[in-house]
Amino acid sequence: MRDQVDAVFSALADPSRRFVVETLAARGTATSTELAHDLPVTRQAVAKHLAALREAGLVEATRAGREVRYALTPAPLESAAGWLEDVGSAWDARLEALRRLVDG
Repeated sequence: MRDQVDAVFSALADPSRRFVVETLAARGTATSTELAHDLPVTRQAVAKHLAALREAGLVEATRAGREVRYALTPAPLESAAGWLEDVGSAWDARLEALRRLVDG
């Protein structure tokens, strides 16, 4: 699971990729050409971003004739959110222990 979480955070480190994820979450599906219209980059650059997101398991491609549509795959995001929750819980416990020590 740690490798998957690392891949998700690595893929989401780029603001263009985060935009693609947000756009796919809102639209459901889109082609690389449609995504390129909303970004200040070429369709080829969008295709590279989509490839990085696919490697991280964040999007999947479906071919319909000559068109390739991309859709968000939520499972890796759920794994990353779970990791963030675990880390947050550990920090909450540490801060609570510090609060008890200071108040004590």
